[in-house]
Amino acid sequence: MDYVDMIAIEDQQDEEEHEEEEEEEESEEAEWIPSSSRVSGNDKKSSKEVVVCGDDDFNLDIEGLCCPICTEPWTTGGLHQISCLPCGHIYGLSCIKKWIQQRSRSAKCPQCNKKCTRKDVRVLYAEQLHVVDAEVQKQVQSLEAKCALLEQKNAICCKKEVEAQKREADLHLKVAKLTEKTKYLERLLKDRQREPFASNLGYQRRVINGNGSGSVFCSGAFTLQREFQVDGGRYFDIDASGQLMIVARRQNGTGGTSILSKISLLAPNEREDIHLPAYTKAVRALCVRPCTRQALVASLGKKLSIVSTESNNTVVTYDLPASAWSCSWDVDNPYYVYTGLQNGMVMSFDTRQTKAPLETRIGLSCNPVHTLISVAPDSSSGTTTLLSASQIGICEWNIGSSEERPYLIPESKNEGQVCISLAHSGGDDIVASFRPKIETSTQITVSQSPSISCGVEGCHVVYKRGGAHSYQKTGSLVAEVDSIRLPKCSIINKPNHSPMFVAANEVTSDLVLHDLSKLAVVQRLKTPKNQISDVKCAQIWNSSVMGCLSGDVVQLFTSP
Repeated sequence: MDYVDMIAIEDQQDEEEHEEEEEEEESEEAEWIPSSSRVSGNDKKSSKEVVVCGDDDFNLDIEGLCCPICTEPWTTGGLHQISCLPCGHIYGLSCIKKWIQQRSRSAKCPQCNKKCTRKDVRVLYAEQLHVVDAEVQKQVQSLEAKCALLEQKNAICCKKEVEAQKREADLHLKVAKLTEKTKYLERLLKDRQREPFASNLGYQRRVINGNGSGSVFCSGAFTLQREFQVDGGRYFDIDASGQLMIVARRQNGTGGTSILSKISLLAPNEREDIHLPAYTKAVRALCVRPCTRQALVASLGKKLSIVSTESNNTVVTYDLPASAWSCSWDVDNPYYVYTGLQNGMVMSFDTRQTKAPLETRIGLSCNPVHTLISVAPDSSSGTTTLLSASQIGICEWNIGSSEERPYLIPESKNEGQVCISLAHSGGDDIVASFRPKIETSTQITVSQSPSISCGVEGCHVVYKRGGAHSYQKTGSLVAEVDSIRLPKCSIINKPNHSPMFVAANEVTSDLVLHDLSKLAVVQRLKTPKNQISDVKCAQIWNSSVMGCLSGDVVQLFTSP
């Protein structure tokens, strides 16, 4: 073999070794290609087939946690610490350095093929790296928004369901009340139909006319329809337009507050309480204005209040210089109200002006004005006329006139007697009640215990009013009256009947009805107790209705 042949053999061996080295480099390059950038042999961009180790689920699980070159988890320190290139792709530190070292000047990012060097490698100091898919995150946010919207709709539906249940309960309650009212009216109609015409006749009456006696007959007697239990009841009035009874009650216990109880005359179980402020103290008088659903309340707390029985709220409250003992609405003007005070004064107010009273009049004495009534004024005078009753007798007040002091009706000034009540028919008839004056060293007041009171012989005096300062005494009735308390009385105006006067007999515990035209007793009605606190009358359902508060019971009588 010559020298030339030997050189050729050596060159051939060198070429074979060079080809082997190239094959080894290519195999190493295939082994170091990251899993996220490996493609199959069908990819047009690569002419070489790349072998992918592991399945897709595994790759999804390790994404963001492992080095894409070696598919091993990177670490927070050491040789395989998490690091990145300027392009932003992340690798294990040892893997990316080895990758760049093997390719020297032609090194590129395994994922985006941007050129890089060993100096471009930056170590990252992160405990754990996890990348959230933006599309998935948008879907999650969208689902969360839908869930919040559904929860909001569900809350609205639940609220509507609760409101519907409440309305249903209210409707059931209204149906029950209407059913009770219907049954009551049906019973009332049957009772009226069963009553024979002669049942209203045949009452034996004792006529008291001066010193004489006798008996009379009349139609339209009162019959007891219902009794209402009202614990702590003091005074009451009847609201004919609302078919209600308003009762002023005092709650049990020392310092108990006063309340107004609304009681339906059609359904007695339908009741509602109106709580008055604590400063109101005890209610001394109560007066309901027809067709307005408002009550005028005079109290010992030096207050005069107007209470709405429709909204159950106090509309206005006036401060007074003394305790209020009586009150009245104006018979003509719906805005004017009046009150009689403990010191004998009378005050008038305009409900449209809440700061000060219209007028303040001083009485003829310092005795309490226990009764105050607005009467129809004289057409020629143009003033407002009030009738009041106190210990000295009956006084006429002309509000808005030049008169500074009231006019004492001469016929009502009885020596040795005190006026204890006053009733007005709304027309010309007036009845005042008197009892003997008690002469003691210490004055006896109304606040004394009722247990020491007893019946004494008094009288009811009947007057006819002819106009301003014009009154005529037409007769009197002997009666048993309370020796201490101030009783209540009333005049009943029945259609096609003469006026009737009703008052309590403190000895027999009766309500006694008198015919004013004949001065005769026409009927006696039994009450539960002898302490009758209040008596009121009204016209409802084309019938005369009379209420009597005795103890803790209100009796309701009706007459056709």
